[in-house]
Amino acid sequence: MENVAVDEAVEAFLASAAELADCVRRGVGSPGSGVSGSGGSDPLREQADACLDGLGVSARVGAMVAGLTVRLVSGFADKSEAMAAPATSPGQHTAQEMGVVSEVACALTVSERSASALLAQSRELSTTLPLTLAALHSGNISWQHARVMVDETASLDPAGAAALEAHFLDPDAPHPARWCPAGDMVPSRFRHKARTWRERHHPVSIEVRHAKSFLDRRLEYAPDRDGMAWLSANLPADQAAGIWNGVTATARALQGPTEDRTLTQLRADVAAKLLLSAGFTTSNPTAGSTDAVAGTGSAGDGVAGRVPATDGIDDAVTGLLPAPDGVNAGRVPSPAAQVLVTVPVFALMGLTDEPADLDGYGPIPASMARKLVADGASSFRRVLIDPRDGAPLETGRASYRIPASMRQWLRMRDGKCSFPGCNNQSLDNEADHILAWADGGTTGISNLGSLCRKHHRLKHSTAWRPNEATKDEPPGWTSPTGRHYKSEHQDWETPQWPPHILDQLSRRERGPVVPEHIQSEYLLPADPPAEVAVPEDVLPGQPPPEELLPEEPLPEWVRLPWPIGEQHSSR
Repeated sequence: MENVAVDEAVEAFLASAAELADCVRRGVGSPGSGVSGSGGSDPLREQADACLDGLGVSARVGAMVAGLTVRLVSGFADKSEAMAAPATSPGQHTAQEMGVVSEVACALTVSERSASALLAQSRELSTTLPLTLAALHSGNISWQHARVMVDETASLDPAGAAALEAHFLDPDAPHPARWCPAGDMVPSRFRHKARTWRERHHPVSIEVRHAKSFLDRRLEYAPDRDGMAWLSANLPADQAAGIWNGVTATARALQGPTEDRTLTQLRADVAAKLLLSAGFTTSNPTAGSTDAVAGTGSAGDGVAGRVPATDGIDDAVTGLLPAPDGVNAGRVPSPAAQVLVTVPVFALMGLTDEPADLDGYGPIPASMARKLVADGASSFRRVLIDPRDGAPLETGRASYRIPASMRQWLRMRDGKCSFPGCNNQSLDNEADHILAWADGGTTGISNLGSLCRKHHRLKHSTAWRPNEATKDEPPGWTSPTGRHYKSEHQDWETPQWPPHILDQLSRRERGPVVPEHIQSEYLLPADPPAEVAVPEDVLPGQPPPEELLPEEPLPEWVRLPWPIGEQHSSR
């Protein structure tokens, strides 16, 4: 069917695309880029800059085309449904839907399965997610970002879906996402952010959902090609993170000039050695005896394709193996590897049930975090956060050596490699001075960035440069061509306050905000404990009186003003 208006619009679009390609070929930049096709001293640089400008325009045009596709697919489905006779049976309704799917599949030259998924996503965007569709149609987010939004709102009611969408796409929302816009994040990072927000604001408590999902834990085995197989486990997040971090740390320790295995291969070898060396418990139903079966076979005869017996892993994993009497089958121990968890103070006290945050994963139930504290896991490192705005405290020192406490804080602030789009988790990363120590840079958190080894080498071997950081914000980056890329900040949220405290504050006519008499000397001491030390690249304040310094850090962190504490204790 011919449509003159559509044909003219298509011709105009193709002409514009051809003009853009010609500009790139001639080295003419887009308006505002500072690149000109005449008078330049370096034609190759001009053409390179024009190509980058063209890539940005191409990405935006691609998003706009995807938005147009969504509108067309949704519109065709609506018009087809309106033209069709009312279905008299479920079978007839299914046949009508199959007809629509087939038409879309043939028009786009895709499989019917892909067409069916596109129809479902288009309907969701057109009916439930108007802000997402508008952002896609304007080119502010990509099609991958839109699909992430559809996936993460799938199990939410309309109000919850609207709240999640507004948080990331509406700058006028009550609590918009901080710093990095959704379209400036790679889709995988946006999925992590959206999933984290969804977990925190889901209408069903994370405690309830975790209790249900905990029943689905399992270990799966799947044969693969060429004598290989997959072993995967669905575990509670703290256990999985502890296993992964422990295996990674051990694999890192084995790396050296004489080690030719990659980190990925070392992880697999360490995990195999741990599992096969720990011993397994089997019971004889007839004799009622229990024996420990040591791992044999693939762990130690030096045959090609197997882990050699003298590969150095035995000594490295000694501290990670359980005691000879095995593990109590009724209780899994807390992780023996380092696990970083951010815990709101009131949640740690049991006064609220808001989620804690597990480094490299996201929100976990408060009960899981409290269990880690109660178990006294030496590997567990808690980071108490400011009840006023959700941000942790800065740590630092003025020597070149970076202490463990500051490395923990850097993991907390950055969450991953600070390079744009990198997903490398913080445990694998290296702390790097933004301004080199030799050039006068200090070893304070505001002069440090977390970098994976790949991007650490990139910084020191190319013209890529990190920008300034703060105690709460990782550094952005400037490319060799002068383009600036914003950093991806943590989307901190103000912690919940216990209802009885809010009630008392309200009765004192001080409103729901933190009253003036709750000063930092109560919740945030001037000199925090050693675990959260004040940086020495900032002038320190006067230390608090000796009588205010606690023997343990936790009581001081959660102490409230005397009048509130007195009233609460009298209830």
